[in-house]
Amino acid sequence: MNILKKVLFVLFTFTISFSFFGCGYKPSSYYAKEELSGNVFINVLVNLEDPKNTVLVKDSINQILIQKLDSQLVTKESLADVVMNLSVNSVQMDVLQYDTSGYNKLYKATIRIKIAYFKKSENKRKSFTLEGEYDFSVDNGTTISDSQRFEAIKAASDKALEEFISKVAVSAHKK
Repeated sequence: MNILKKVLFVLFTFTISFSFFGCGYKPSSYYAKEELSGNVFINVLVNLEDPKNTVLVKDSINQILIQKLDSQLVTKESLADVVMNLSVNSVQMDVLQYDTSGYNKLYKATIRIKIAYFKKSENKRKSFTLEGEYDFSVDNGTTISDSQRFEAIKAASDKALEEFISKVAVSAHKK
């Protein structure tokens, strides 16, 4: 009986492997790498109301481009194959819940990020907006501290940028 289980496991594994690799399956990161291949320059449009968050989002997008897409970042636009414009459209804090005394207890941080890029070799422009949300609580009767606000916005921007690779991969197919 034990041998039968092993044989069935091997057949099942082979079938799954064949259906993914035999049919030409490629992960979305493959298409995103193709779309953003070459040297990438990131132009950040700083939000004057909240400059710290703009820098935070730029650091996160740099990390995604380097670690997940193996992109080469350049410091001059003239050296770039892809020019990316990044801006924080809005940062919003909403109250979700009050405690029995009427104090704010639960908040939601929402961030909207606009990313537009231009591929010089194909002379094409694409843009999309990403949105991320993060729920967090505060102690009873207290207001949001700067550090809590910063951490909430960082978490919300990380969630927004999670969909960056898939949006780029999908936009690569819209020709």
